[in-house]
Amino acid sequence: MTNDERRTRVVTDQKEWNSALEQIPYAHVLQSWAWGEIKARHGWTPMRVLFLENDAPVAAAQILRRALPRTPFGILYVPKGPALDFENVELFARVLKELETIARQQRAIFIKIDPDLCATQNAAQSLAQRGWRVSNEQIQFHNTVTLDLTRSESEILAAMKPKWRYNIRLAEKKGVRVEQGAENDLELFYEMYAETSARDGFLIRPFEYYRDVWETMLNAGQAKIFFARLSTPLRSAQDDVIAGIMLFLFSKRAWYFYGASRNSHRDVMPNHLLQWEAMRWAKQQGVTEYDFWGAPNVLDESDSMYGVYKFKMGFGGEFVERIPAHDFVVNRALYWLYAVARPRYLARLRKTAAIGD
Repeated sequence: MTNDERRTRVVTDQKEWNSALEQIPYAHVLQSWAWGEIKARHGWTPMRVLFLENDAPVAAAQILRRALPRTPFGILYVPKGPALDFENVELFARVLKELETIARQQRAIFIKIDPDLCATQNAAQSLAQRGWRVSNEQIQFHNTVTLDLTRSESEILAAMKPKWRYNIRLAEKKGVRVEQGAENDLELFYEMYAETSARDGFLIRPFEYYRDVWETMLNAGQAKIFFARLSTPLRSAQDDVIAGIMLFLFSKRAWYFYGASRNSHRDVMPNHLLQWEAMRWAKQQGVTEYDFWGAPNVLDESDSMYGVYKFKMGFGGEFVERIPAHDFVVNRALYWLYAVARPRYLARLRKTAAIGD
């Protein structure tokens, strides 16, 4: 194939980018235009690169650049990308080579990728041969649990663990109903999310950050909120909301990104019914894969995510091992300072602060 038949182009139009991305295998919602716009408001500069063969899109990479203060250098990151058919070894090599060139042109210390690609020996070899290394910093979950929505509802239910089917019926029997939320429900969702954070011991960002993310994705038609309510209000219209989830959407896929629940009324199993109704809704929209977004790196009961993993697998999901994030290093000395010395220093500060408390 000649160079005229294989072209690379920077895309600056939202409709063109999303339309092309939808045609490419393994396209993730974090490669969508809306996600790049969110990150642009939080210290990153997006660059969207499309790879063409005979004028047809075959690969895409939304590259985020963060400048390092008071230096000409930066770091590059391709969140859950690039997107392409990774069985096409020649195309994979072409995309990697272009990303390496861009990293040098952009004066990047390194470029990080974490493609939504099943872990295979061929992929690992292709990356290693070009000098890419497994990253010490995994930004996104690289393992996950997915559910096939091309089956009928009865087939999906039949594949669930019996206790999960029972809990869905129990929630309905106890008067839980599921309804869709809207943009003006974001504060309510965050209130429950903060309650969940305090209970389960994970850190969350301020509301303003989540409002930016959620509003942008909702307005782009790439997010959906679902609430579980008790059929009889307790004290007010908001008090009967006992759980909620938010899906992100792109093309034929849906991702369960955020979940929140009250400390009370957990015995009526609202989360089981929430997931089931979200799956049913997504299936009705033509979604073919439901991604539970996140699973342990090692399937061991000691892992902090193991309980969440068991909950997701109970719906009849399939554990999927993705390839971990990889870095291509341009400046070895600065990479060591950023990726090795900096984390050690920050860890020492956190330890010192904890001792001081």
